[in-house]
Amino acid sequence: MGFERRVTITFCDLDIFLRTPPLACKAAPLLPAMTTPLEDAMDTLIRIFHHYSGKEGDKNKLSKGELKELLTSELTDFLSGQKDPLLVDKIMNDLDSNKDNEVDFNEFVILVAALTVACNDFFEEQLKKEEF
Repeated sequence: MGFERRVTITFCDLDIFLRTPPLACKAAPLLPAMTTPLEDAMDTLIRIFHHYSGKEGDKNKLSKGELKELLTSELTDFLSGQKDPLLVDKIMNDLDSNKDNEVDFNEFVILVAALTVACNDFFEEQLKKEEF
């Protein structure tokens, strides 16, 4: 990509993943960052979620309409083969673990992780078929 990016990391957010005692909630200074492909993927996931969230209500959550727009725009192959008109309702119901009729980032990541696992399983099955 050839460009420099500045990254802000909030230590309180990292605490969730690191399971360390919470530090003062101060953002780390903006530093030039050379990112890895995985860090780029994480950044993209966050940016996509927040691109769609907050158009209808809470800026940190997806309403059903926002979720549908995200799925339609960002996971077109996933939805293209689906014939169920209630698919988005079912996905929303499955993801909305706290039943607030919105999907927060943690709930959204569960969807992405589940789809990623399913894709990996499919890929592994295809490799097994090729070996025979």
